[in-house]
Amino acid sequence: MASIQENLEKVKAQLPGGVRLVAVSKFHPVEELAAAYEAGQRLFGENRAQELIAKAPELPNDIRWHFIGHLQKNKVRAIMPHVSVIESIDSVELLKLVEKEAARIDRTVDVLLQLHVAQEETKSGFSVDEVIEAGENGLLTCYPHVRVCGVMAMASLTEDMEQVAQEFDLVRRTYLTLKDGCFDESPDFNELSMGMSDDWQVAVKYGATLVRIGTAIFGPRVY
Repeated sequence: MASIQENLEKVKAQLPGGVRLVAVSKFHPVEELAAAYEAGQRLFGENRAQELIAKAPELPNDIRWHFIGHLQKNKVRAIMPHVSVIESIDSVELLKLVEKEAARIDRTVDVLLQLHVAQEETKSGFSVDEVIEAGENGLLTCYPHVRVCGVMAMASLTEDMEQVAQEFDLVRRTYLTLKDGCFDESPDFNELSMGMSDDWQVAVKYGATLVRIGTAIFGPRVY
């Protein structure tokens, strides 16, 4: 069985230049995250606020924590001191709340807008039409304590890589529409987070700058 260090090295060796790895560490113990840290990993992704809050104080403070799960409004305040990037902004209301909580502690937080392009209704996110309309109405760019740095999405859970490719292409095209539209004067809007253990190679072909990989690094989740 390969070690976490060996798994990390294998994944990173396959990543093209300019594509960064977010190691998805949900349900994995602090000891395994520490092993990844010792192997040089600094970006970690957590899906649950409770896990992020518990793990962050136990690990070195130069880790950049990405929150990648559905963010309940009542958890925003709790994660704000720890999180570097919130990848799962799925509504204007959540964006406004993140602004309020960031301002409360006088910090600026980076966020990504989550798009819903998958077939599963259980997944969160703006529809393409919703996010473009919000941008046109000035609802994505009026937050002094929030930097909107790009978009995030998950493809459908399917073995049909042609469908996955179509969904990632839609994400890329939506990202470019926003970049040429309401974010045309923003040097920070340059991130495209998509692709996980089973489909990241496809995501990279469609411009991913961040890939979120867990199982290929840490093995199956421990529930």
